[in-house]
Amino acid sequence: MDPDAVAKAFVDHYYSTFDANRAGLASLYQEGSMLTFEGEKILGSQNIVTKLTNLPFQQCQHRITTVDCQPSGPAGGMLVFVSGNLQLGGEQHALKFSQLLLLPCWS
Repeated sequence: MDPDAVAKAFVDHYYSTFDANRAGLASLYQEGSMLTFEGEKILGSQNIVTKLTNLPFQQCQHRITTVDCQPSGPAGGMLVFVSGNLQLGGEQHALKFSQLLLLPCWS
């Protein structure tokens, strides 16, 4: 499989799910997954989803501008760097965002 295609497909799925139904992200995290958000470390799928569903906005739309990926080691994982704009419901101006994702074995 082409790593760039895998990364793009994952990013498209992740952010469309985030925008439509954040609770639906639970299956994309594992119990050993960690989210670091503004200095806070959140461990485990359910805790991560709780954090994401309790963010202080209900509606949002991610507009992805870059997806860069590279292998993360001999086990076959992948680092994916995403950047773009985040439009919050009711806000005039979009926010810039970036996120680094570590995907487990993808081959």
